[in-house]
Amino acid sequence: MQLNPIIKRDVRVQSRSMKICWGVFAYELILALVFFLALMIIQEENRGSTSNIYSTLVLLYPILAVTQLVILALIVPVRTASAISGEKERQTFDIMMTTSMTPFSIIMGKVMTAIVQSLFFVVASMPIMALSFVVGGMSWGYLFCFFAVALLMSFFAASIGILCSSLCKRSVSAVIMSYGFYLVFFGATALPIVLAEYVSYSSSYYFDMTYTSGGVFYSYLENLYLFLLLNPVMYLVEFFGRVMTGNSLVNGIPYTTGTTRTCGPINLVASGNWWMILSTVLFLAVSFLFLWLAAKRINPIKRKARKQAMRRVTQTAESALQPTRNEM
Repeated sequence: MQLNPIIKRDVRVQSRSMKICWGVFAYELILALVFFLALMIIQEENRGSTSNIYSTLVLLYPILAVTQLVILALIVPVRTASAISGEKERQTFDIMMTTSMTPFSIIMGKVMTAIVQSLFFVVASMPIMALSFVVGGMSWGYLFCFFAVALLMSFFAASIGILCSSLCKRSVSAVIMSYGFYLVFFGATALPIVLAEYVSYSSSYYFDMTYTSGGVFYSYLENLYLFLLLNPVMYLVEFFGRVMTGNSLVNGIPYTTGTTRTCGPINLVASGNWWMILSTVLFLAVSFLFLWLAAKRINPIKRKARKQAMRRVTQTAESALQPTRNEM
């Protein structure tokens, strides 16, 4: 299997630069500071307590994991948002499109380059993450589960960045648009839940929770929680809740309104491991959709056909106006 030429070129160029070294150093420094700060806070809270401090040190795992995911969420879109728009600014985009690579392979090459860079950071952080497992007594399988979640979130963030990069001509505009997409997924997916809760509290004066129509009404409102399947925060909360406590947060959704019976797909999704499975599949599907849209956007054949169509329309309009001009 031949390696994507864009991945080979970009990784080779970046490995020769000191930027990646300083980036890994800053990444490790932040994690080390967070680790020692969290350790000091845990020690202060357990000072004078008779409880075992090792049971509290387990909290180092979610603290370090969330810190890494936040850093990756900020770094990956910046790198991919300048992938296509940066080529346009350097006036190398047209040269890149004259190669034998398809638009989708070019997009995948740019995205996989960002994923490889994320792997550098995640792998470099493994020794610090391992400390939380050594002192916390957690299973090493959770470390590799976090590795998979970090790759999924990096791929999702990279797909957002590459789509914005294909839509914008400037890297700064692409970065701003990428963070705007973040706000959409963080806020817009939770907005129906806020509205449902507002309607639930407002209608509590008119519906009795034990009444049949009221119970069905609240049960259908609970299905709005399905929007949280595309919420990254909810995905991470559910993941760390299962790892740390062994319990699922979404399993209690059908009973949030106090009704004794529920209806709709929320019953199936909120049971077992279906929430994590469906949420993972949806994140992958949305990511590949963004990649397909970005590849379609930079396709030179369709752009050329669009320009030719516009040229024909202009020529037709000019030829229609030509007799009028001659009469004048």
